[in-house]
Amino acid sequence: MYQRILIPTDSSEPSEKAVREGCRLAKRLGATVSLLYVNEPIAFMPFVGTQTIPYYEDWSREAKAAGEKALERAAQIAREEGVEAQSRLEEGRPVQQILEAAKGHDLIVMGSHGRGGLDRLLLGSVTSGVLHRSTVPVLVIRAE
Repeated sequence: MYQRILIPTDSSEPSEKAVREGCRLAKRLGATVSLLYVNEPIAFMPFVGTQTIPYYEDWSREAKAAGEKALERAAQIAREEGVEAQSRLEEGRPVQQILEAAKGHDLIVMGSHGRGGLDRLLLGSVTSGVLHRSTVPVLVIRAE
């Protein structure tokens, strides 16, 4: 069945719920867990570059710190559930980085805010992007 589970996190409530559920599943299956946080630099955003943002370096440091904090919280949840987990902080476009990391895994467990309609169209959805492009099964844990 599933031996290597990838759990992307962004520190949101749905993401933390997915970390908890993914770790519980891993414990039952005797699977290993990889936690992933993807930091999307401002430079990847349309019409924005390092020259147009005078505080880019500060923003970049803060974004990295936020990712490290999210991974620390996810690792804490894994410990609470009795599961050892490896953590990785990557930089790039979230969907692409998650799909790349998933190549070495049997299952992806992700949270979803459950947005629909205009919110989803305007904000996009990492979970939706992964779900529609992944060759690895994806378990979506919805927010309450």
